Amino acid sequence: MEWTLDRLKHFVAVAEAGTMTEAARRLGRAQSAVSTAIGLLEADLGLELFDRVGRRVQLTAAGEVMLLEARSLLHQAQAMDHRARALAAGGQARLAVALDEALPYVPLAQLFKELAARFPAMELTVLNGTASEVAEHVAAQRAQIAFQFDRAPAPATCAQRHIGSVPQTICVAKGHVLDGTAALTRRQLAAHRQLLMHIEGVEDTVLSPAVWRSNSFYVIADMVADGLGWAILPVNIAEFADLRPHLRQRACEGLALPPLTVRMLWLEGLAPGAEALWMRQRLAELLALMATA
Repeated sequence: MEWTLDRLKHFVAVAEAGTMTEAARRLGRAQSAVSTAIGLLEADLGLELFDRVGRRVQLTAAGEVMLLEARSLLHQAQAMDHRARALAAGGQARLAVALDEALPYVPLAQLFKELAARFPAMELTVLNGTASEVAEHVAAQRAQIAFQFDRAPAPATCAQRHIGSVPQTICVAKGHVLDGTAALTRRQLAAHRQLLMHIEGVEDTVLSPAVWRSNSFYVIADMVADGLGWAILPVNIAEFADLRPHLRQRACEGLALPPLTVRMLWLEGLAPGAEALWMRQRLAELLALMATA
């Protein structure tokens, strides 16, 4: 078969316009050129694509099927063209991003929507895990960049840049004895089990002699919701839709909770590309917006 993408464009234009004249106007071509292109395409395919009724044309049953195929092929060709242009301009063909599972969902969801619109030709892989796991993804070169809460020293092979922060809060289960206390004190917290993040080589502030640990903030939050103890959690997890009905945020006199810093990691010596730099800047802006909301 000798059909071409140009003839497919003419075919789709005629099908959408309903007449050769209108299709020619939209394409900026002579009507005779459009009519010839359709005739040649029908000859190439061995199919009659249109029924001619006066000046108007109507798709045949075969034409309706081939219209779907033509649109699909043109879409693929356009995607290929966009990718080639992006690569020629120095863009990345692929990007693997590792994400700390505890980071706020809303700014990340917005980030990926905008990323898809801004870099439509780029192939993206997202790896989720705990803060330790996402750092290891970068160190092992499974991901070019990672976004995580700064909970431990970065791997020696990684560079880092702080981009924002998320507030922390004390959480107890609704109905827990600490939920009924007017104003919490450090002594009252120490009288109940504390649920802590477990990160190798890092020790959080321990107020209670009874401690349980997990390497996942979400596991800790579920434990708190089940009344197994209290914990200090990022506000976004305390306000997560599935957890919010079961948790109460409390303040404690004399216990200051600095916000958790969010940082980007990348392998030392490998400068982030334009796409990664844009993600860093945009996520910083989205985290700042969340803080003022």
